[in-house]
Amino acid sequence: MSEPEKKKGFIGEFKEFIMRGNVMDMAVGVIIGAAFGAIVTSIVDDILMPLITLVMGGLDFTNWFVALNGKAYATLAEAQAAGAATLNYGVFITKVINFLIVAFCIFLVVKAFNHMSDKFSKKKEEAPTTKECPYCKMEIPVAAVKCGHCASVLAEKSDK
Repeated sequence: MSEPEKKKGFIGEFKEFIMRGNVMDMAVGVIIGAAFGAIVTSIVDDILMPLITLVMGGLDFTNWFVALNGKAYATLAEAQAAGAATLNYGVFITKVINFLIVAFCIFLVVKAFNHMSDKFSKKKEEAPTTKECPYCKMEIPVAAVKCGHCASVLAEKSDK
């Protein structure tokens, strides 16, 4: 380790780590991901779940729970106000739907990104540089007229 590197110390190494581009990119990704998660949560809670409730004839997932004290409560809010411990499986179902929507949205974004990346990358397919000898099945250069492994003549040399 060189002398300047030894003098950095813990704080200096931490500053260097934080200022790396990939750490900053990751931080931006986490912040955007949190904002995106809030949007998806709103879509699920404020748009999809009311529609599902309407289609299912008034079915409300948020009030699917079991009070662990054995008493009956009309709503989850009522049970929580009474201080009862509850098993909130309806809220869990909502979170699973949330996750599936987020996963689907991320899938669509990645798919679109890959499509655009493929479209704009102008990678030229490289021509093969080798071929297989039809006699010994060994790999030889494409331009070979005689196999270097079995000495078979592959093509006549043309001097044109």
